[in-house]
Formats: sequence, C-alpha cells, structure tokens
Amino acid sequence: MDRGNSVVVVEHNLAVVARADRVVDLGPDAGRDGGRVVFEGTPAQLLRASGSFTGDHLRRVVRGS
Repeated sequence: MDRGNSVVVVEHNLAVVARADRVVDLGPDAGRDGGRVVFEGTPAQLLRASGSFTGDHLRRVVRGS
C-alpha cells in the first residue's frame, strides 16, 4: 500500500538500484569531483541515460556481461 512516505537510501549495490522506484545519481565522480546530480528518474530511464557511471555499470549488470 502506498502511503505517500519516502525513504532515501544511499546504495551502491546495483541489484538494489535496479529495483528502486526512483534513482538520483550523484557524480560525475567521487570526492571533490562529485556531488552534482547527473541523473534523476527510474532505473529503466537510467539504462538509457548517458553521462552516468552508474547507468554504465547498471547496463552491464542487466545484460549479464
């Protein structure tokens, strides 16, 4: 049942990311080179997005390579 609550999770496990309702990807890298929103949307949209390291890795996991 959707009660309108939100849960924010910081996650690096791509199997969990693939099952999320929404993804906010920060980057483009870590540390001082990161911290900008490079993507926001569903995991399906992330699979089609360019400019996201998370999207690049998620495509490999989903394709099984």
